[in-house]
Amino acid sequence: MEIQQIQVIRKYSDLLFRKKAFIAFFLLIGMVAGLFYYLSQPKIYTASALLSYQQQSVNPARMSPDEEEHIRDIVSTLTDIVTSRSSLESIIEDLDLYPQARQVRPMEDVINMMRERIEISPSRRGNTFSVTVTGTDPQKTTRVANVLASRFIEENLQYREERASETFAYSQDELDMAKQLLDQKEAGMRDYTLKYFNEMPEQRANNMDRLNALQDQYQDRQNSIQELKRTAILVQDQIIARKRIVEENEQLRLALISQRDADRAAEESVFERIERLSTELSSLRNRYTELHPEIRRLSRQLEHLQQLAASENAEGSGAPGSSGATIDQDLIDLQIQQKEIRLSVDRLEKEQANILKEINKYERWIEATPVRGAEWSALTREHGELRRHYDFLVAQNLQAQSALNLERRQKGSQFTVEDLAREPQRPTKPDFKTTMMMALLLGLAVGGGLVIGIDLIDASFRDPTELEDSLGVELICIIPKLAIKSEQRKKTVIAVCGYVVFFFCLAGVFAAMAYYYKAGDIII
Repeated sequence: MEIQQIQVIRKYSDLLFRKKAFIAFFLLIGMVAGLFYYLSQPKIYTASALLSYQQQSVNPARMSPDEEEHIRDIVSTLTDIVTSRSSLESIIEDLDLYPQARQVRPMEDVINMMRERIEISPSRRGNTFSVTVTGTDPQKTTRVANVLASRFIEENLQYREERASETFAYSQDELDMAKQLLDQKEAGMRDYTLKYFNEMPEQRANNMDRLNALQDQYQDRQNSIQELKRTAILVQDQIIARKRIVEENEQLRLALISQRDADRAAEESVFERIERLSTELSSLRNRYTELHPEIRRLSRQLEHLQQLAASENAEGSGAPGSSGATIDQDLIDLQIQQKEIRLSVDRLEKEQANILKEINKYERWIEATPVRGAEWSALTREHGELRRHYDFLVAQNLQAQSALNLERRQKGSQFTVEDLAREPQRPTKPDFKTTMMMALLLGLAVGGGLVIGIDLIDASFRDPTELEDSLGVELICIIPKLAIKSEQRKKTVIAVCGYVVFFFCLAGVFAAMAYYYKAGDIII
């Protein structure tokens, strides 16, 4: 297998060596074609400006545009704005770009052609990106790159201010709407609270305490009224008893007055009877209680005698014509006490009626508390969410206003030109070395391909093994070709002429390269 590979390699190497002139011719043609192609192609220059995205030093919060998107999104948005039709059309007219193309082609095609020559590429790391412009005029290409870089700065400032203004306007509208809804809700809650304040659930505990206190007061008044009524009955009994006693004393006094003289000598004196009855009463009290009938009887007699003695003393010291009528002060005091008791009862009954009204009122409030609680829950169901939403919008509005102030003062994030585009000294397309290398490879490939193709078509035998394999007959000997001297001289002359022509053409190609290099058409 290795012998066959060696034979194949030797075969094609011999073939290429035999056809070296043919291959050299195509190499020369390739060099000429490559030089012609390079000179015929327009020179494409590339100018690039480097920009960086400076983050703002003061960040108002999430309402800032930096918090919502990444640098790539910002660059992508601004790229669409900078490369829009209006922007590129103004640049084309200001810098007088593509004058010939504008005469024969519509502006839309010219703008698309210019847009294809603009490349904006963010860096993979950091907040930098480059604006690259390609064109045939290095000066205009550089100016276009710098103009686009400045447009990025201008459009970024305008875009950020517009976004901040729109954000602030939107947040302000939402805040006004939320405030209106919240005010309406709170106004309804305020009116409801003022109307049913005492029936609200939070007043239930106070109402219960007040109701218990009123019931205690009502019961106290009731007990006081009953006690006063019992006292009034006792006072009434005392008044009746006192009136009876007064009448008895009056009758006794009159009787005693009429029989005073007759009975004074025969009977013991009133003072002696008082003394005797007092002694008996003291003796009985030592053995019985005040409720004993005998004690009560002796007490009444003793009291009558004391009153009689007092009246006698009054008569003895008074005028002879006095009637002897007496006024009972105890009876008057009892009557006064009875009247005060009646007035107190009336007053307590009025207070009790007022307390009962208060009790009924508080009972109605307490009974209505569950209903008011359900109505209040339905009324305030959305208030909490509205309040939280309003507070959130207030914070967002303040942040949006801060962001707007920052943008108006140009204190926000902005683009800065780190490296201006400089006029390129050599074109990026076409590359002379690459073009000539591709031309040489193409000439070599064409020449070698043609040689191999012709050899495949040629049916002659150049290797004895091929003849043996083809005829199936073993060769005995091989007779080489023996050229005469004239044929050798002819072959030598042709070879020399071929070398001379080849080197002459090669020298011409290099001379042309040197000429165009000095003329500036070839840039290496």
